[in-house]
Amino acid sequence: MTQAAAANSSLDNFIAKHAGDYFYFDPAWLNLITSLYGYTSFLLTTTDSSGRVTGFLPLCYLQSPLMGRRLVSLPFSDYCPLLAEDEDSANDLIDQAIRLAEEKRVRYLELRAGQNEVLARRNDLVSADLYANWLVQLDADTERVYKRLHQGARRKVQKARAQGVQVHIAEKREDMREYYRLHLLTRTKKHGMPSQSLAYFFSLWDTFALNGKIHLELAEYQGKIIAAHITAFYGKIARYMYGASDECYQDLGAGYLLTWESIVWACQHDYQQLDLGRTAYANPGLIQFKRSWGAIEDACPYYYYPAVQGLAATPESSRKYQLITRWWRRLPLSISAPLGGYLYRHLG
Repeated sequence: MTQAAAANSSLDNFIAKHAGDYFYFDPAWLNLITSLYGYTSFLLTTTDSSGRVTGFLPLCYLQSPLMGRRLVSLPFSDYCPLLAEDEDSANDLIDQAIRLAEEKRVRYLELRAGQNEVLARRNDLVSADLYANWLVQLDADTERVYKRLHQGARRKVQKARAQGVQVHIAEKREDMREYYRLHLLTRTKKHGMPSQSLAYFFSLWDTFALNGKIHLELAEYQGKIIAAHITAFYGKIARYMYGASDECYQDLGAGYLLTWESIVWACQHDYQQLDLGRTAYANPGLIQFKRSWGAIEDACPYYYYPAVQGLAATPESSRKYQLITRWWRRLPLSISAPLGGYLYRHLG
């Protein structure tokens, strides 16, 4: 085995051991975002005296005339913990990242690492505590999980069933068009934010759906798709990635039924947690929704060098954020859909 092959093998073994539950560390995910958006990736590692990998930090280098030069771990990824077997390895990785940031003369380095004692003790990093992840503990006995749901969530699940909403897992690539239609209604028209392109969602399907690592879950009512979720199943953690719905059918509770059916599937296939994803502390309505599933809060600070910057560090309650979303909401979809797809590579 060549030296390069041995190094790759050691890194693969390290990732399998320490990142087996983290979807965003799948090499296929890094390949998807770099190939689709033209980012340059840097795979920082530390090794012991025998050459065995003891730490791993993937970074993407983003160059944008709109946002400047940045290093992010990782774009479009809510949570990428710092993977290190010991404190020395963790500090070595951080030092490497800072040196790379200075070498590339970036505006900032952003580590979406969540709670980490080593990062928190660094005087050269600044933390932004804007988000939390929300984790639902699963059980082989779905009845036990159901009883932990708040009464309101149970009522919505029951109502959707009683009204005849049906849920199934998509089997065709073309179903992503239906998801994208709903995604534009939700993210662009409801929330006032740019949307990923249809090409991104097709790439997500092509890379992960055929091997079962993601499900596109569709809720149908009277022959019409009215809501959809995209959920990743990786290691022992199921992770809600995207959700969208037609607000004309909001009262039916289709989104609640989609979430519950995803929980049931995960429980039946021995998953230990459902990660409901990142939520801004400035969004109490979404926090209450996630609590209704019995989810436990897991604080998720991001760390920056040399200072807190970027869209991910902009509070949703800020005037700047509110002005941007209000303006974007008013654009016709014929403009905002393609423009959002173009802009997304600059956002990361």
